[in-house]
Amino acid sequence: MKKSRVTGLGGIFFKARNPSKLGAWYQQHLGLPIEPWGGFAFRWRDAKNPKKKGSTAWSTFAADTKYFGPGKQALMINYRVANLKQVIAALKKEGVWIDPKGIEASDFGKFAWVKDGEGNRIELWEPPKGC
Repeated sequence: MKKSRVTGLGGIFFKARNPSKLGAWYQQHLGLPIEPWGGFAFRWRDAKNPKKKGSTAWSTFAADTKYFGPGKQALMINYRVANLKQVIAALKKEGVWIDPKGIEASDFGKFAWVKDGEGNRIELWEPPKGC
């Protein structure tokens, strides 16, 4: 069995006709503490190293967002990885479709997008240190 390249779930993102209204529904009915940016983060600690903190984001996006790529995909999952450059290199060798934008770096970490075996766009995320 191949060693896992994914270290956890980084986020769940889905399209909504009215993101703020849907966020308010989740806040009212499920108690999700929606923040001004339109989502929130589940905070947790690493099971093997409880001093290490992490988070999993939840957020709605506009129904016409291009962030999920072309097509009608309504949901995108973000997977945490320890070394994005290494994972992308391995996936490239295996013939996996990788977004031509390559790796994008920001204050929130490093991101890259690939498609799974059925063409679903997924996001790979190397969090910044301490996240």
